[in-house]
Amino acid sequence: MPANADRHVTAVARYFEAWNATGPEELTNAVAATWTEDGTYTDPLADVRGHAQLAAVISAAHEQFPGFAFRLTGSVDSHHDTARFSWELVSEADGAAPVAGSDVITLDAEGRITSVLGFLDRVPAGA
Repeated sequence: MPANADRHVTAVARYFEAWNATGPEELTNAVAATWTEDGTYTDPLADVRGHAQLAAVISAAHEQFPGFAFRLTGSVDSHHDTARFSWELVSEADGAAPVAGSDVITLDAEGRITSVLGFLDRVPAGA
């Protein structure tokens, strides 16, 4: 693992803190700590920029999947300012994971995310 890999692991940990934030204030603070002001998130269902739009996408995911949390699966693979990792959306009630994906993030010099490219590997029928 490259010497600067810990900055990638830290950024991914903050990323999951943002995706798992529960209240509006916690979410706002987590998004601000994780992404740059003009940070982006793009996946098959969303293409947003900036803290307000990022928070709205995360809130929408929680509304669609109440009682679920995002969890890292495997390890973070990284080089330079880029990292990739896989995740699942897990039910806190029964452990079911109907949604899974892989993301690639790019970091700025301070370790904040400038962009996320997300790929959905598993989605429930009709979602």
